[in-house]
Amino acid sequence: MSFDRSVTTLIRPDIQALGAYHVPDAGAMIKLDAMENPYPLPGPLQKQWAAVLAEPAVNRYPDPRAPEVKKGLRAVMSIPDEFDILLGNGSDELIQMMCLAIAGPGRVVMAPEPGFVMYANLARITGLDYHGVALGGDFSLDLPAMLDALGKHKPALLFLAQPNNPTGNLFAPDQVRALVEHAPGLVVIDEAYTPFCDSDYLGLAREFEHVLIMRTFSKVGLAGLRLGFLIGRPAWLAEFDKVRLPYNINVLTQAGAAFALEHFGDFRAQAARIRNDRASLTQALQALARLEVFPSEANFVLVRTLKADARRVCAELAQRGILIKCLDGAHPLLRGCLRITVGTPEENTRCVAALREIL
Repeated sequence: MSFDRSVTTLIRPDIQALGAYHVPDAGAMIKLDAMENPYPLPGPLQKQWAAVLAEPAVNRYPDPRAPEVKKGLRAVMSIPDEFDILLGNGSDELIQMMCLAIAGPGRVVMAPEPGFVMYANLARITGLDYHGVALGGDFSLDLPAMLDALGKHKPALLFLAQPNNPTGNLFAPDQVRALVEHAPGLVVIDEAYTPFCDSDYLGLAREFEHVLIMRTFSKVGLAGLRLGFLIGRPAWLAEFDKVRLPYNINVLTQAGAAFALEHFGDFRAQAARIRNDRASLTQALQALARLEVFPSEANFVLVRTLKADARRVCAELAQRGILIKCLDGAHPLLRGCLRITVGTPEENTRCVAALREIL
């Protein structure tokens, strides 16, 4: 008896059609492509951090409840007792959990576009239909189009990133509220970049039971821990917890996160510094005549090359040892666009100087 064990036979066709999430090797380059905090752990905390990470029993499984992490999150972020907290290996795993839990024939995930690519990728990987709704030319929400899509596609899950990635802007609060009021399913407000702005939708989640808040440690200086968290009503999170892999948050991440939460003022100070650095970087980029610079409330700045080819610019920056994100071709609205993470003042200066030479 013969069997066809080929990749093309056994792997789902829709998976074969997807591309893997590509992370370029930064090597020794200035890394301004992944929205990371450029500042290391404050010096006085480094020895204490090392001592804390020496304590966990790595020969034992972690506590799946991660009580110290959740306790710290409630205290630092003023999360009320009416909400539960679900932890994930980054926001990606939380998105995957939600998609798995709601997956079913004809079920739809919806989000504005351009947006975080993992909303669409994980929807498709988990067998859901995905529908993206184009933003306006200035990257604001096209509310009539969004409301029309809500009525037509009836998404079980709607993602709204505040601020939005990769555009960096905040959607108007009254438009967000309108979408929440008309959404037939869950609304997840992704606040990955909220440390760099004054937006906070926790109050909206208290008002509407179908609103969940998703946040992460990745942007505030702890990307290596891979810790995201979902805030919402216990009834929802209890169902998502059923598809969570056992022991998904390892002992070192739990210990490191609990320690970081005890010293979160230091990370907030770094976020404030990045906000100031963002203003300086934006001003310097605006001084370059051949760039269109979009306002940002995140820890990155989106620009559009007006005459030069964006892909060539990105490649020439890499030749000069500077890695940024080229978004040209990712979505029609991102034609000619580059995304530049806010680095240290020295890194930002080098990036602007290189752009001045290239453009």
